[in-house]
Amino acid sequence: MIVTPVRPVGRKWSNLSFTSTLYLAPVLDLLLDEVPCDWHPEIRLGLQEALVNAVKHGNGLDPDKQITIKFSIVSQMYWWVITDQGNDLQDCGCSDDPTPCHDLECGRGFYILRKIFDHVHWDVDAHRLTLCKRIDQLNNPMII
Repeated sequence: MIVTPVRPVGRKWSNLSFTSTLYLAPVLDLLLDEVPCDWHPEIRLGLQEALVNAVKHGNGLDPDKQITIKFSIVSQMYWWVITDQGNDLQDCGCSDDPTPCHDLECGRGFYILRKIFDHVHWDVDAHRLTLCKRIDQLNNPMII
């Protein structure tokens, strides 16, 4: 089940939450709603990677746990803050290394996120991933 309120006038952040599942198409559609269409493939790939990490590595595919997402757009800066309910034992430790961790399944995900987003920050204590992308509507998206 997906829960998302309509963004009230004057409010900068919207919230969305869903139970841990890998069926992410409706969630991604909601998160891309205000992103320019030319950017959809690139941003969709990044958000899907982040959400799969949250569901799989953070929540251990536990359907009783939730993923929450806050998102905002301010001056062509698109922000997503993804929080899972994982435990400290499931942290893979790749978040501060800018190179891909080929031996660790999760390392490639952070590498992909860093290639797509301008800002990637994993707060291990809060189980929170912050992503930001500057989207200039006059330029075409970067191709990875």
